Amino acid sequence: MPAPLLFVLSGLTQYVGAAVAVDLFGRLAPTTVAWLRVAVAALVLVAWRRPWRTRSWWTWPALRTAAVFGVVLAMMNLSFYVAIDALPLGTAVALEFAGPVAVAAVTGRGWRERVAIAIAALGVVLLAGVSLDAGPDAVRGLVAIAVAAACWAAYILLGRRVATATTGGLTGLTVAMSVGGLAFAPFFAAGAAPVLHDWQLALAILVIAVCSSVVPYGVEQVVLRRVRPATFAVLLALLPATAAVVGAVMLQQVPHGLEVVGLVLVSGAIALTARVADAPEEAPPPA
Repeated sequence: MPAPLLFVLSGLTQYVGAAVAVDLFGRLAPTTVAWLRVAVAALVLVAWRRPWRTRSWWTWPALRTAAVFGVVLAMMNLSFYVAIDALPLGTAVALEFAGPVAVAAVTGRGWRERVAIAIAALGVVLLAGVSLDAGPDAVRGLVAIAVAAACWAAYILLGRRVATATTGGLTGLTVAMSVGGLAFAPFFAAGAAPVLHDWQLALAILVIAVCSSVVPYGVEQVVLRRVRPATFAVLLALLPATAAVVGAVMLQQVPHGLEVVGLVLVSGAIALTARVADAPEEAPPPA
C-alpha cells in the first residue's frame, strides 16, 4: 500500500482516538488518559507480538534504544493530551509539527529545508497567536505542545533506529510501549482506578489505545523501514488537515481565519522539504 494512503488511514484512526480521549477529560485527568493509552496499547502489543519469542532481538543496544524510545513516546503522549485539553485538536497537531519540521531541516539538504523553516515558523506564530486569544489555559497548552514537538522530533529519529532493527520494528515498539507504561506508572496509575469499575470507560480507553497507538505506531514502524527521516517528516504533512477534519466533525472545533492560514503554512512547509532525490535511497518495503 502506498505510504501516503497508509498515513491517511493512520491519521484518521489516531485523531478519532484523540477525539474520544477529549470526551473523557471530564472524568479522568488528561495525563491519566494518556498513560492508560500507552499502558493498554503495550498490553495489546505484548499479547499480539509476544516479544520474548524473538530472542535474537534481545541485545543490550537494542533494549537500550527501545527503552529510550518508549520513554520519549510516553512523554510525547502525555504532553499532547495536556495540550489538546486546552487547544483545538487541529491547532495542537499543527503546532506539534515544529518537531518534524526541525527533523526535515536537520537531516535534509538544500534551500528547501531553510525556506520550510521560515514558512513553518510563520504558521506556528499565527497558530500560537490565535491560541493565546482562546482562553487562560492557552499558555499551558502551548508549553505542553512545545514539549510534545520536541518529543516528536526525537520519536522520528529513535523510531527509525528501532524500525530498522534486524527483526523489524514491531517487536521494538512492543518493548518501547511497555517501558514507557512502566516508567510513568508510579505517577499516574492511581488516577486510573475508576476504569476498573466502569466497563464503558474501560472500553473507551481500549478504543483510544488501539486507534491512537497500536494502529498508527504500527503503521509508522512499517513506513520508517522504507523511508529516510526527512521523507517521513514530509509524509506527516498529511496529518494537520486530517486532525482538523476530525476535530471539526467530532468536536465541533471548526478552524477559522488565521487558524486556516497557519494550518496551510505548516503543511506546506513540511511538503516543501520533499525531494525527488530521496526516492532512490529508500529501501524497498519489507517482505
